[in-house]
Amino acid sequence: MKVKNLSFGSITIDEETYVKDVIIDNGSIKKRKKAESKKYSNRFGHTPLSPDEYIPWKCKRLIVGTGHSSSLPVMDEVFDIAVRKCVKLIIMTTPEAIKHINDPHTNLILHLTC
Repeated sequence: MKVKNLSFGSITIDEETYVKDVIIDNGSIKKRKKAESKKYSNRFGHTPLSPDEYIPWKCKRLIVGTGHSSSLPVMDEVFDIAVRKCVKLIIMTTPEAIKHINDPHTNLILHLTC
């Protein structure tokens, strides 16, 4: 995969531009569907990454790009699931996370704003 452009609110991967958060799941790009996590927004001041939404656990390492300013909260329950599944969960800014887009055995969740 080749990231051609990352800006606030969009990313271009392999000539396709996405304007919503994306999931890289074993080489496949999917839109992040965060509707199930919206119910936690009041608690965090932002829709967090919660275990209620789809998380691509079939990997050795899961990188969560938490946005340009690291504003995406990741619920503690997500960390707990990672431990149970023996997946190394790594949190970093989205600009840092995209550097790992082609790392073997690695899936990503990329927040494209804040």
